[in-house]
Amino acid sequence: MGFNIGSALIMVGIVSCLVSVADAAEGIAVFYKPPYTPSKCYGNRNNGVMVAGVSDALWNGGAACGRKYRVSCVRGANQAPRPCRKGSVVVTVVDFCRKGCNGVINLSQDAFSRIADPDAGKVVVRYDQ
Repeated sequence: MGFNIGSALIMVGIVSCLVSVADAAEGIAVFYKPPYTPSKCYGNRNNGVMVAGVSDALWNGGAACGRKYRVSCVRGANQAPRPCRKGSVVVTVVDFCRKGCNGVINLSQDAFSRIADPDAGKVVVRYDQ
């Protein structure tokens, strides 16, 4: 029985997919409306529309500034019908979501609407760096 390089590559692909899922965390996401400036990280600099603020859970004294997270909707956090949309979005952390944020990650409305129905208000998301 010889070594099959194709099988080895398939196994590496499967393992890498499992590792990325294992590293993902879950939490509540909410959204905020534009304008997306000023921000705690970058002041009045425009960083586009795929941005987010994070709560104390991810802020780490400002070390979160500039981090990118892939975020996907898992399920609703309230009674909204069909709150999730398929797919994911990559956002850059530009702000700190102060106490009362109601979520671990506060997505821009543009980012939130790509993965969830804004009428839901808040959803459970999976996110990883």
